[in-house]
Amino acid sequence: MSWRAIRAHKLRSTLTTLGVVIGVAAVLTFVILGASLQAGVIGDVSPDDRENVYGWAAPPDTNGGPGAGAQPVFTPRDLERIEQEPAVEAAYGFQPVPTQTLSARNETVPRGSGVYATGPAYVDAEDVAQGRQFRAGEREAVLNPAAAALFDPNLSIGDEIAIQVPVVGTVNATVVGITEDAESRSPFEGFNPEPRVYVPTDPYVTDVTQADRTRFSLVVVEATDQGSVDDARDQALAYLNSSESDAAGFGDEDLAFNFQTSLELLDQFQELFDVLQNFVVGVAGISLLVGSIGIANIMLVSVTERTREIGIMKAVGAQRRDILQLFIVEAVVLGVVGSILGLVLGLVAGYGVAQLVGLEQLVVPWEWGAIAVVVGIAVGVLAGLYPAYNASKTDPIDALRYE
Repeated sequence: MSWRAIRAHKLRSTLTTLGVVIGVAAVLTFVILGASLQAGVIGDVSPDDRENVYGWAAPPDTNGGPGAGAQPVFTPRDLERIEQEPAVEAAYGFQPVPTQTLSARNETVPRGSGVYATGPAYVDAEDVAQGRQFRAGEREAVLNPAAAALFDPNLSIGDEIAIQVPVVGTVNATVVGITEDAESRSPFEGFNPEPRVYVPTDPYVTDVTQADRTRFSLVVVEATDQGSVDDARDQALAYLNSSESDAAGFGDEDLAFNFQTSLELLDQFQELFDVLQNFVVGVAGISLLVGSIGIANIMLVSVTERTREIGIMKAVGAQRRDILQLFIVEAVVLGVVGSILGLVLGLVAGYGVAQLVGLEQLVVPWEWGAIAVVVGIAVGVLAGLYPAYNASKTDPIDALRYE
């Protein structure tokens, strides 16, 4: 009888379940995106990267991602001294190179970012699929496959590229290596795969700034092994805070040195995403609340429309619990149907958006799907209780007189 009543008012029942559908789908879509993004980002942190510590100097109250508020205070001498610390394998600067275009083989493509000057160790030898790492002091470059594909045909080892730098002019480099993938090598680059060109700080930064005035705002410190990461950070900080450090002399007294690992930086990213996800779940909760009000409304209308039917049922022997069960089942059916449709819609939307933003790894947190479905069904039950109670206590004589 409950299903027959729902089918008798298909349009009204469909509109009523929309709130539940949208709420469940919104929750599932955003948790799928969040879990997939987190898995993709953590997957990009290679075991080698977990031995690195990323440093910059910024005002203590600066908020933001890796390198936010960084000031150019680290000199080549500072990096040489840090590299001599016992727990440090290598230390080098990292500097995005402002660009306008990239040219090769009489072809020019606009490119405002994606060229980075850093140390040779920044691109691990194992990550170079073709050729080799660049060498300090040489006009060489290592490209990722996306950068090589900017030109037709793709750039290969031995090709010459010209980088147009504002104010400075054109600087040339020989392609000596191509990495195996387009993923970022560190949090300083962001987490999205995109075309990237890596060149040595010497000469691409020292030429621009003059060797005796070169300063870096971002540094990478590689520990001797994963167990020495904390020691490498402590030793680097101890040196930079000492009177021997150039950075301490150049920096304002209000600047603080920040050194964090990739995993610590990912934790910050996760905290930020958790805030966003909680906000979205809150919005989805409002949608579920609206859906529950809709179900309660249609049940109250249904009780009113079927008052005479209720009176007849009671006159032929139906008990209060039978009437109560009839309307609760109707509300539950609406909640279940809305939850299942919302689950399917959330899976499709989560997959579609993940493909749209280029997430390679799709993660479906089924526990969140189960929670969303249970909440959707609970919404149906709670919304149906009051109308069902009203229907069950209807006096059969009054119900039979109702027109």
